[in-house]
Amino acid sequence: MKHILITILIAITAVASCWAQAQQVPERNQPSKFAIKKVDFDHVRQVISNPNNAYYYPKLMRAYNSNDTTLSIEAWRNFYYGYTFQEDYNPFRESVYSNVVEQLYYKQPHSRAECDSIEKYAELSLNDNMFDLNQMNFYIYVLKEKKKYARAAVRQYRLDRLIAAIMSSGKGTKEEPWVVIAPEHEYNIINFLGFVATEHETLDGGIDYIRVQPVAGKSAEGFYFDISRMMQVAALKFPDI
Repeated sequence: MKHILITILIAITAVASCWAQAQQVPERNQPSKFAIKKVDFDHVRQVISNPNNAYYYPKLMRAYNSNDTTLSIEAWRNFYYGYTFQEDYNPFRESVYSNVVEQLYYKQPHSRAECDSIEKYAELSLNDNMFDLNQMNFYIYVLKEKKKYARAAVRQYRLDRLIAAIMSSGKGTKEEPWVVIAPEHEYNIINFLGFVATEHETLDGGIDYIRVQPVAGKSAEGFYFDISRMMQVAALKFPDI
């Protein structure tokens, strides 16, 4: 029953995110080329827990907060996947401010006051959940609307590197699925690739399969995501679910 309820929760969250991603979103720049590398969570745990390692998590957090643009894709991978070993990690985390931003965002065009509100609540949402890629999109949009281009570029850089980190974990195939640490990140990737999700299916072994609408010139019918680490942590932190 515990695993069934967790799966249902993942599916419900994903469906809601799918609706959001189908709406108009700001364009993103294609991340630089990167090598595909399977995620080894045991190795991630070791390096982010070692104060002498370059990927020690407090070091990565300081670099992230200081907008360090010299971090390698490996550093971003350890920052993203290493978050699952932090005390405050919750795979179903959602800021209380996120719904406020979404309701405002989809009422385009926006007045100056509405832009101020979107900026305020998107920032509050990201302070509570730094890996909410939807809120990053909203924040980038409103910073550009307010002509705060330098700040928008910083946020865009963060978003592009996180997308690259996820995509470096696989190919979206059954044999090499992309590894995500939050349900909505599946849809962020699908949206980034220019597809719209149509159906969500949870398979054995902690794998999600998401079918997509056909796109002219593209042969993909769907993509695979590895959510096993997410489910493992959920089972430990929410044993009564």
